[in-house]
Amino acid sequence: MGELAGRAVAREPKEIVARGYDAIALRYAEWAGRIDSPTLGWVRDLDARLADGSDVLELGCGRGVPVTRELARRHRVTGVDISAVQVELARHHVPEASFVHADASELVVAEGSLDAVVALFLFGHVPGDEQRELITRIGLWLRPSGHVLATFGAGEPGEEVVDDWLGAPMFFASLGRDAYPALVREAGLEIVRDEVVQQHEPGHGDVSFRWLLARAES
Repeated sequence: MGELAGRAVAREPKEIVARGYDAIALRYAEWAGRIDSPTLGWVRDLDARLADGSDVLELGCGRGVPVTRELARRHRVTGVDISAVQVELARHHVPEASFVHADASELVVAEGSLDAVVALFLFGHVPGDEQRELITRIGLWLRPSGHVLATFGAGEPGEEVVDDWLGAPMFFASLGRDAYPALVREAGLEIVRDEVVQQHEPGHGDVSFRWLLARAES
């Protein structure tokens, strides 16, 4: 992912993401459903480590399928998404969970109040200069022995705006695949699983993500 100097990146990356997912929500759902993704395997690994009725926060929940729905079977789940359309779809698909339309980087969450935080395919849409702070804050939100499951860009560091991504402009960012384990440890988290997984995305080719499951100190 190459660096892109431009007003769109500097001024309004989050607006690009919000408007983009508002515009392509249903198209994205159909497209994502055709991807052979390891998502549910990782989510079920996390789920098995949590007691019934755990407090789970999902950042970038999208329309709530399949992750929120899977976690809401046993836990109290709050999903957060920057796209108002995605949040409305999530409320329809997973009525047993709670949803908030908000920017994950601006959430106010009490320290030590959560058993798990899930952030799948979220950080790729967060400006690079905000990612470290968000990882740090997630670490603070967790209770002792709480878990975080997250994916990160596994390519080269940089930011870009793709003019037509499934029919709308979209912003992407990564600090580079090797930056994230250190940031997770700096947040006071012990890495439990760490894998780079390649998946084939229709129309986009093979894309790799770094999957990390980490645990707060007991």
